Amino acid sequence: MVLAPKAELTRKSMESSIPYVVLGLLYAYLLYLSWTPETIRLIFASKYLLPELPGIAKMFSSEMTLASAWIHLLVVDLFAARQVFLDGLENQIETRHSVSLCLLFCPVGILTHVITKAMTKSSRSS
Repeated sequence: MVLAPKAELTRKSMESSIPYVVLGLLYAYLLYLSWTPETIRLIFASKYLLPELPGIAKMFSSEMTLASAWIHLLVVDLFAARQVFLDGLENQIETRHSVSLCLLFCPVGILTHVITKAMTKSSRSS
């Protein structure tokens, strides 16, 4: 998406849902492994059925929970980058910077794409 955005291989791989299925299955498996009776108790410890800070800290001390959280972030960032990439192709907008930022910090990448899209539209109309 960043190095060869116009390549046919890039387009085909971004139109495919296979990476999301594979990462989703890996996430579900790691989540299954990380959920123990103690984890469930920590999640639903308060009267509002929401985890509290000490419980969250204890959950993230587990390597399995950290691995599932990492996969979760990877999938969300990749999904956002894909949406930005496909929108850029559809509207003929440069997206390399936005895709890179999506893969590093998703909200900033989406915001830069929105700004780039607005600037591109305003420059085309004038």
